[in-house]
Amino acid sequence: MSPTRSTTIAALASVVLAGTLTGCQFGTENAAASPIVIAADLELSGAAAPVGKAYQRALELKVEQLNSSGALNGRQIKLKVKDNRSDASESLRNIGDFSGDSQVSAIIMGGCNECAIGAVRTINEKKIPTIALATSSAVANPVADRRYVFKLGPNAADSASALAGELSRKGVRKVALLYSADDYGREGLAALQRELDKASIKLPNKAAVKVTDTDVSQQVQSLASRKPDALVIWTPPEQAALAATASKQAHFTGSLYFDAGTAGDLFLGESAQATERATLIFTQTMAIDDVIATTPAKASRRQWFQDYTARFGGYNGASSFAADAVQLIADAQMRAGGPADKVNRDGIRDVLETSQLDGLSGPIRMTPDNHSGLMPQALTTLVARNGRWRLAG
Repeated sequence: MSPTRSTTIAALASVVLAGTLTGCQFGTENAAASPIVIAADLELSGAAAPVGKAYQRALELKVEQLNSSGALNGRQIKLKVKDNRSDASESLRNIGDFSGDSQVSAIIMGGCNECAIGAVRTINEKKIPTIALATSSAVANPVADRRYVFKLGPNAADSASALAGELSRKGVRKVALLYSADDYGREGLAALQRELDKASIKLPNKAAVKVTDTDVSQQVQSLASRKPDALVIWTPPEQAALAATASKQAHFTGSLYFDAGTAGDLFLGESAQATERATLIFTQTMAIDDVIATTPAKASRRQWFQDYTARFGGYNGASSFAADAVQLIADAQMRAGGPADKVNRDGIRDVLETSQLDGLSGPIRMTPDNHSGLMPQALTTLVARNGRWRLAG
């Protein structure tokens, strides 16, 4: 990329960054000096550690960028991180500790569905605004019982609709499904079945795997032996890579399709050969360097992608959700108002509930009736080519 174009993109990104917080000024020196404390409950060890660590990297990078941007009216974000060890009980203890800390403005939870759902009661009782990066719709629904809980990430219904549309476009008539035996996997099974029925695509064979399974070859072998036109994989990222390799070992000749929840690293590593030409439904950010930065939002996404890959040597698709969660909380904190010496959690909650952001993940819209903010338009079709994800077409 030319220096001129790089500078232009960086400038546009700065405009977007500052623009999200325009008009959010406090008038007192005490307010300007007080830090914005964001707590994070993440899976940094245990089965979900790879994604949890990607979230941590994204949170730290985004906080660093906002702190140096000048968009916070002289304030600084302070990040407090605890490891829940991929365990819902440990996560609940972390949530209790964070909510009892009067300096904490809001909490970001990682990708553990069981953790987020299990913490709903405590979050509501303690009245602490929380954005979960987990995928199950039960994280944010029913909204009446989850006033302080918000969700940022792919929704099963949206992913299923996009998958069915792509399968129909490719003329696929019979599909097999490998899905995780958790809330999101079961939700995905139901959503995909509905969408496939609409498209007159058959789903005669399916198999579930535990989210902790490190060998999925038996289930994949069984599904591949039925010779479906396509195999849809609806599991966490690590299992998706295992399933792709297992399908190749089973001499599966059909097409591979991945749900948005399978998205992990940009570079496919050991599974590159097995995933070549596979299709993934995910946000554009995963392959944003294929996109011409024609708008400030696209420029900002591209700059994020470049900053992340420069810092960490690769890219993880989930990182943009964590970064957007930080932006939403920072924005809400600045707009919430209230006493300079006290965190206004109710005000932050109220702002989050009506937040609109053209985020790094795509368009995000929260409403009093919908606490799951990622819009369906954020999802697109990606294809694996030469060991990494690219925009389809």
